[in-house]
Order: sequence, then structure tokens, then C-alpha cells
Amino acid sequence: MRKSRLIFGIITAALLITEVLIGMYAGGWIRSYLGDVLVVILLYTLFRTIIPDKPEKWYILPTVILIFAFIVEFLQLWGFCDRFGITNRFLRIIIGTGFSVVDLICYVVGIIPCYITECVLQKGVRHDKKRIL
Repeated sequence: MRKSRLIFGIITAALLITEVLIGMYAGGWIRSYLGDVLVVILLYTLFRTIIPDKPEKWYILPTVILIFAFIVEFLQLWGFCDRFGITNRFLRIIIGTGFSVVDLICYVVGIIPCYITECVLQKGVRHDKKRIL
């Protein structure tokens, strides 16, 4: 458990640094698409670092993260930042201010490796349980 937490923590830190660098220096497809793909993976690894216990159903965590990403995207469509008078540049970047269907597709693409990871981790747990019994 401790080892997986460390691994997820290192991946989270690397993804966070990557996202910050993309936000500061990248443009074009890297910022528009890759950043959105990576953000859901970042959220997944962050949760896996903080809460390493696996739920009984392997698909729960990635699904919750995908739903959260969709909610944030639809809040952008609604004009969340403008409606609540959020003027802080950093918060506007984090929350986002422009809805895009392509962003939703990027979130789905990004969550696929998370589903695969959860499935593999869950099968590993089941395999270990059979060994113990």
C-alpha cells in the first residue's frame, strides 16, 4: 500500500509540473488537447495518492473523476466564473471559462488509462486474496 502511494505521488507531482509548464509555455494542440487529457489523469493519481484503498468496484473512482470533469466543463458553458465574479486569473485558468465538446472528448480519452489501471490493480488484489486463502 505504501509503495503504490509513493508511486502515485511521484506521478502526481510529475503531472502537476507538466500541467503548469503546459499552462505557462505551450500553445496549440498541446495546451488545447494534451492538457485536458492529462488533467483527469492528474486528478486520478492525486486521489490514489491521498486515498490508496481501492473501492470494491474498480470503475468507481475513474467514473467519479470523469463526472467531476464534465460538471466543471458544463459550469464553463453556464459562465460560472463570470456569474460569480471570479476575476483571479489563476482561478479562471483552473476552473476554465470556455466550454468545448472537444474538452469532454479529451477527458474521456484521459480517463481510459485510469480505468485500465484500476482494473489491473483490482485483478491484482483478487489474485493476492486467492493466494492468501
